[in-house]
Amino acid sequence: MAESWSFLDTFEPDFRPLVVIELAKGTKEETIEWFTKRIVDKKANGGAQLLVKPLVTENGNENIYLVGASHLRLLLGAESVGLVKECNDNSMRTFTYSTRKTFKDFADDNHNFLTMAECQYIIKHELENLRAKDEKMIPGYPQAKLYPGKSIVRRLLTSGILIQIFPLHDREELKKLRHSWYGRVKVGYQPLDEIRCYFGETIALYFGFLEYFTFALIPMAVIGIPYYVFAWEDYDKYVMFATFNLLWSTVILEVWKRICAIMTYRWGTLLMKRQFEEPRSGFHGVLGINPVTGREEPVYSSIKRQMRIYLVSLPFVCLCLYFSLHVMMIYFDLEQWALDYHEENESNFSSLMLFVPSIIYAVVIEIMNRIYRYAAEFLTSWENHRLESSYQNHLILKVLVFNFLNCFASLFYIAFVLVDMKLLRQSLATLLITSQILNQFAESLLPYWLQKRHKKRMKKHTCSLKTDKDLSLAGQVNLEKEMGTYFGTFDDYLELFLQFGYVSLFSCVYPLAAVFAVLNNITEIYSDALKMCRVYKRPFAEPTANIGVWQLAFETMSVISVVTNCILIGMSPQVNALFPDSKMDLILTVALVEHLLLAIKFIMAFVIPDKPRDIQIKLAKLEFESLEALKQQ
Repeated sequence: MAESWSFLDTFEPDFRPLVVIELAKGTKEETIEWFTKRIVDKKANGGAQLLVKPLVTENGNENIYLVGASHLRLLLGAESVGLVKECNDNSMRTFTYSTRKTFKDFADDNHNFLTMAECQYIIKHELENLRAKDEKMIPGYPQAKLYPGKSIVRRLLTSGILIQIFPLHDREELKKLRHSWYGRVKVGYQPLDEIRCYFGETIALYFGFLEYFTFALIPMAVIGIPYYVFAWEDYDKYVMFATFNLLWSTVILEVWKRICAIMTYRWGTLLMKRQFEEPRSGFHGVLGINPVTGREEPVYSSIKRQMRIYLVSLPFVCLCLYFSLHVMMIYFDLEQWALDYHEENESNFSSLMLFVPSIIYAVVIEIMNRIYRYAAEFLTSWENHRLESSYQNHLILKVLVFNFLNCFASLFYIAFVLVDMKLLRQSLATLLITSQILNQFAESLLPYWLQKRHKKRMKKHTCSLKTDKDLSLAGQVNLEKEMGTYFGTFDDYLELFLQFGYVSLFSCVYPLAAVFAVLNNITEIYSDALKMCRVYKRPFAEPTANIGVWQLAFETMSVISVVTNCILIGMSPQVNALFPDSKMDLILTVALVEHLLLAIKFIMAFVIPDKPRDIQIKLAKLEFESLEALKQQ
């Protein structure tokens, strides 16, 4: 690999812009010259060895630069990031430049061997790994300090010199994808392979999970309707429904692992090696040597990180949880006020007023969740995690704990302290429906409306321009740079996680939750597709082999749902009537049933393999061939 970089020529006669860099207006010339030089410099000199071209508009150069790379550079970059491609024998192997001829569809003149998303991912990887060596500051900005190992892109961003970096859309490919994805209303599967090729594996996997989860909810919805219509107060019949729910939640999560393995093997990410993940761009520390890889990279004391986590982050999270519980008690005071008002007046208006506290509380919950999310991001970034995966895991843990308590604490209080099943049904329905409406409006409808207004203004501005290639490209860049930024699948998975909680935790009380979840998810598929293609800038592709810590989060929720549903059934008058003399017998029976159901869940999780047999054989075959190759060496 090291020998390959030496003969790499940065000249590319047919420059193909892939990534846009926007610098602040008024950025000093010496800064621009230094930064662009670092981008085009050879790897041996600490550069990225990419191609840069300024974007010329009708107003001249607006400090916008287009970044590309030669075909050879991208192939070597594919090897350095560990991309996995399909070979001529239909197996999946890590791409290496020396064995390039053995890969399917490879040819020296085939510039489509790597997808545009993969090319943009390679460029992003190289830009993020531009790190300071001997520089003490960013040229022209003495206040923007640098030290060995500091990410240059990160420092430029925090100093306000670099506005943004984003990948360009491919207008023709996007048009085809929109037509096949959401251009017409149809009953069928999403084009996940096309989504993966355009947006990358992380986003394709989210849409695959959303589609799978929606189909998996249909049996719960179909069974829940008759229970709601014919057996509203008959808890004996709900025992069967709750039992089915608990087994259903286990089966769908285990089957998803198998479907996920099939997709990610086909995409190549199941085989990608992540144990030597590069430091994240926000990670900082003193430049040192990684004892595993032997490479130069920033080093930061794990003791300092742990102190920040346990002495600052943990107390802050606990304080936020206390505040959430305090707001919940205010909500119950409002509920009591609404109930007293209804008892005094007994009118249609007073009946409507019974729902007002729940609606207000649902809105407050959404606001608190979003405010806390910003605080959690700041704290997790401040903790200075080395790997992106570690950063995401700590962020998700913080947000999940708060969101779980914030969204479900009131329902647990109503169920197990107030023991008011009527209020529980009303609160659950109101929280579920209100949160779905707010999420659809905040995540899709509002951004789409704002983007449509901006696009109309841009069309009026550019209608007098010529239609030559450069001006067309300039118009595209100016339009896309003003679009919103998609910050990843975090919020989308969080919404599904909370929805899964509403459906599974109190299923024996409100069977219609699955019906509303299915209806919401059908519209969610189309609205999320719309926002990805029309509302937000194209996100960088991120290879992934699974849904990560979200799988554990869903599995944990399914375990909690076993406990809550067993207790709710045990509290029902019908079950209590079976144990008129001894409450201890009732408690022991409920505990026994709960333990049996948990045992069944864990046995099912163990029995159902995470990967299909054919995938296991293919992975074992690759491991065997690797061992044989090592023996020959």
